[in-house]
Parts: sequence; structure tokens; C-alpha cells
Amino acid sequence: MAHFAKIDENNIVIAVLTLDDENCRDENNNEVESIGQAYLQENNNWPAHLWIKASYNTHNGKYLNADGTEHPDQSKAFRGNYPGIGNIWDPTNQIFLPTKPYPSWIVNVAGAKWQSPIGDAPALTDEQVSQYRAGTHNWYYQWDEDNQVWNLTDLNN
Repeated sequence: MAHFAKIDENNIVIAVLTLDDENCRDENNNEVESIGQAYLQENNNWPAHLWIKASYNTHNGKYLNADGTEHPDQSKAFRGNYPGIGNIWDPTNQIFLPTKPYPSWIVNVAGAKWQSPIGDAPALTDEQVSQYRAGTHNWYYQWDEDNQVWNLTDLNN
């Protein structure tokens, strides 16, 4: 099965379709994006250049096995993420991204994700993880856009 995102002129994903492989293959049985795009234009009345091929198994720049573990062949990682409706197509970097969570966040191309200007949230300490497992605290880091910092928060309080 081949997967294609239908995008609008603003690079927003408005649909995701699955095609039978025969609708995307050339005479040598190779999957070719432009063949799928032409098929979709003809059968869905939407311009071919606004259909973008995607990988169902790619997430945050990694190609994953069905169980969510990293596949040994990362050459199969394709276009950053499997798209969803409302996601963004970044034509410069050729990746799909979720909606930008905060104005200050920037694209981490290798990870195919948005990242705060100071990086990812810190990891929880062993003690915080133990408290979470014990059910006494529910720690997580929340981004503070106004102050550009990660704040440790306890959902139990």
C-alpha cells in the first residue's frame, strides 16, 4: 500500500489516502511518486503536485517496526513523519511536521519535530520517576513560552 497526503496551497495536510500499489508502479514494478500523483489527480480532481507520498512507518525521522522499535534499515525513513490532518508539509526539508506548538519553537530536521529554542525538556530524575511509579506525584515538564524555560509541574497538586 502507498500513502499520500493531500495538502492545500498553504502546505497543510487536509487528507491522507491509501492507494493500491499497482496505482503507483512503473513498468519495472518500482513505486514512483509521480505515477501515484497522476492517478490521484485523475481520480480525485486535485492537482498532482499537492499529493505528497508518505511513509506509514516513519516517526520523528526514524523508520519503525510494527512494534514501535527502530528498524535496522534507516534508509527506509521517509519524510520525517506519517502525516495527519492539520499537519504541516515542509517542502524545503521534505518532511511532515505536527502543528507548531509555540511561536518560538524551531524545526529539528533530523528528528522531524518541533523543538524549543533551548532543546528538549530535561529528563526526570530517578527520584521523580520513583514518585510517579508510586503514585505520589505525576511529574512532567511544561514549556513556558513567556520565559523560554521548562517548568517542572506535578499534576497531582
